[in-house]
Amino acid sequence: MTIATIKDVARRARVSTKTVSRVINQESAVHAETRARVLQAIDELHYRPDLSARSLRSAKAYAIGLVYDNPNPHYIISVQAGVLSACREMGYGLQIHPCDSTSPTLARELSELVHRARLAGLVLAPPMSEHLELIRVLAEGNIPLVRILSAAEDPADGYACVFVDDRDAAYDITEHLVQLGHTRIGFLWGGKKHRSSPERFKGYEDALRYYGIPLDKQLIIEGDYTFDDGFRGARQLFKLRDRPTAIFGSNDEIAAGVLAAARVAGLNVPYDLSIAGFEDSPFSRQSWPALTTARQATDAIAREAAQLLIAQLRPEGPRPANKGFSPELVVRGSTAPPRPQESLQEKL
Repeated sequence: MTIATIKDVARRARVSTKTVSRVINQESAVHAETRARVLQAIDELHYRPDLSARSLRSAKAYAIGLVYDNPNPHYIISVQAGVLSACREMGYGLQIHPCDSTSPTLARELSELVHRARLAGLVLAPPMSEHLELIRVLAEGNIPLVRILSAAEDPADGYACVFVDDRDAAYDITEHLVQLGHTRIGFLWGGKKHRSSPERFKGYEDALRYYGIPLDKQLIIEGDYTFDDGFRGARQLFKLRDRPTAIFGSNDEIAAGVLAAARVAGLNVPYDLSIAGFEDSPFSRQSWPALTTARQATDAIAREAAQLLIAQLRPEGPRPANKGFSPELVVRGSTAPPRPQESLQEKL
């Protein structure tokens, strides 16, 4: 199979190779009819630009980096898919860079990555995106970046971001459980190095306060965003004399661990114990019963972050605005009104 070249595209579209290059680079100084003819030729010939060669020939970089440190594989896969879709659409390459967010040399590592790999900029996933000092150092080094972070509103701190209102979504989940009749609601934290964890806890806390339910510290268990911590946290809550009738896990992986612990304890979910998670990952849809959760469009969030970064890299046009997302409550079979407490105590 013959691989089409930029010269083939130019020949079919009846334009110069420089015009094809301008269309690929999405430069504005191309007539609309000419642009359409070039794009049609690109599509017909299945032409794919050599992004690495293009960067070497030009002073401009045509690849961006995605930086992450997260134990949740579903989250990372979704972020990668979202950023990659934007890169493909807008003619950029993508370099994935997992790292240790606690490293004292992280700023230097990322700066060296950008220069060594000739990256045009970075999309930072949590928790790096939430380290303001790191952001300042990278910005002072003239490295374009966009952050994905958990925030109830635009932080308006001068640095580009896509923000996710985890707090409001956690409030909705807790309110759902309260309205079912639950007053003993356990809460299992995710990792505290992630800003999403305290944001989700604040939503839980705000809902309890609004409905006049006292915050019981015995019902709050620290941990990380893992199945194992969900299992261990649930087992710890089951040991309480006055056990919870519902448990809110800070993500679906935690909630899946709670579901496994409930099975081991012989509890019927949702009648003996209601369980809710967060993110709408495969854990929530494939478990039995399926988990009540908050649908977080991770791929769309990541895609928006990449588009925002690439828009920054263009010299023409106004600076794009930050954008917010709000996860939506999804009610499934893992939540129901509580049984009388006496029945639950007998079962456990």
